[in-house]
Amino acid sequence: MTSNSECVACVKGPLPGPKSKELLDRWHQFEANCVGYQAPVVWDHAKGVVVTDVDGNRYIDWTSGVLVTNVGHCHPKLVKAVQDACEKLLNNYDCANVPRIKAAEAVVGITPPHLDRCFFMTTGSETTEAAIRLMKRKTGRFEILGFFGGFHGRTYSAASVGGLSGTKKGYGPTMPGAIRTPYPYCYRCPFKLEPSKCDLLCLDFLNDTVRANSVGSLAGVLVEPYMGAAGFIFPPDGWLKRLETWIREHDMLFTLDEVQSSYGRTGKMWAMEWENLEPDLVCIGKGIGCGIPVSCLAARSEVIGVLGVGEMSSTVGGNPVSSAAVLAVIDIMRSENLVENSLRIGTMMKKRLEEIQEKSRILGDVRGKGLVMGLEIVKDKKTREPAPDLTRQIIHRCAENGLLIGSVGIFGNVIRVAPPLVITEKEAEESLGIMEKVLVSF
Repeated sequence: MTSNSECVACVKGPLPGPKSKELLDRWHQFEANCVGYQAPVVWDHAKGVVVTDVDGNRYIDWTSGVLVTNVGHCHPKLVKAVQDACEKLLNNYDCANVPRIKAAEAVVGITPPHLDRCFFMTTGSETTEAAIRLMKRKTGRFEILGFFGGFHGRTYSAASVGGLSGTKKGYGPTMPGAIRTPYPYCYRCPFKLEPSKCDLLCLDFLNDTVRANSVGSLAGVLVEPYMGAAGFIFPPDGWLKRLETWIREHDMLFTLDEVQSSYGRTGKMWAMEWENLEPDLVCIGKGIGCGIPVSCLAARSEVIGVLGVGEMSSTVGGNPVSSAAVLAVIDIMRSENLVENSLRIGTMMKKRLEEIQEKSRILGDVRGKGLVMGLEIVKDKKTREPAPDLTRQIIHRCAENGLLIGSVGIFGNVIRVAPPLVITEKEAEESLGIMEKVLVSF
C-alpha cells in the first residue's frame, strides 16, 4: 500500500475500503453482475490520470475507462463545452444543429483526405454494424471476412464477424456470410511458426480460407489495426498494407475498426497512418468523445453515397451535446500535443516494461505502440501457458499499491497499459514502479 506524500497514488488501507464495500454490495443487489473483473474500488471522481475512490484513495489510471478518456478524466475544456451545450439544446434527432455541422467538418478535416464524409452515431458497435451494412449495400454481395480474436462489439453483425466466442456463445446461429481467418498473433502463432521464418503465412492462408468458406459473394473485410479485446495484439510491420493489397485484388471493400486505436492512442492520430492505409470505411469511437457517448463512421463519399435520404439514422447520434464534445476533444488534442506525448511517453514506458520483463518470471510478452500496450502474463515463459488467475491477482495488488489496471485477452491473461494521453513522465515513472514491484513479487 502506498502512502508517500510525494507520490500521486495513495492507498490508505486494504481494498475494498469500507465505503466501497458497502456500495459494491448494494450495486450487486440491483444490477446484474455481468461486467468484467475489476479491482474492488468504487470511483468517486477523477482528474487527468488520477482517480479518487469513495474512501479517498488515489490511483494512477492505466485504463482510460477502457481507452476512452484520451484527453484525461474531466478535462476542464471538455467539461465546459458539454455544460454550455446542455444549457442550449439536448437533442433534436435528425434535425440539423450547429455543433453537429461543425463537428462533421472538424472530423472530416482531421481524417486522411480520401475519407470525405462522416456520420455520427452513439457507440462503436453501432458504427461496425453500419459499416457491415454499407459493404453489403455497395457491392451487392453479403460475405464479410473477419479475423480470429476480432472484437467489433456485442451486437448481432459485429459479434458474428468477430472472432471471440464470448460474444456469441449460447445465442444461436450467427449472421450468414461471416467468415473468419487467423490474425497474426505472433506470440501464439496458430501455425506454430516464428515471425522471422513465416513470411506472413497467415496472409497466404487467406486464399485457403476463401476457397474453403466463400460461396462467391465476398463484400468486404473488417479488421482492427491491432486486436484490442483479444489482448492488444499488434501485427508485424507491413502486414496491414499487404492485407489491403489483397483486399483490392479481390474487389472487396476495406473497413478499418479504429474505435479503440484512433485519436493518438498508438502515437499517431490514426493507427492507419503507420502504414498509409486507405480504407473505404473507418469506425471511430471511444476517444472521439472522451467519456461523452458518441461514435462516427468516416467514409469515402462514393461508398456511403449509396444510401438515400432516411436510410441511416441514430436516435441520439449527432446530438448537440456529443457534437460539442467532439469539437472540444479535437481542440484539446491539438493544443496540448497529445499525439506527440503519446508517442514520447509510450516509447519510454515500453522500454521500461521490457526491462521489467527481464526481471519477471511471469511477464511473457510486452507489445504495443504509443500508449497502448499489452503485458501477457504466463505461468512459465518457456511453455507460455496463460495465467488468468495470476492476472487477477496482479489487478488487485496493483490497486492496493495505487495503480488501476484491467485485463483483456483471448485467455484473460493480458494486462492493459493504456493511460490517458495526458500522462506525464513523472506519473508514468511512478506507475511503472508500482507495476515492477507487483510483477517481481510473483
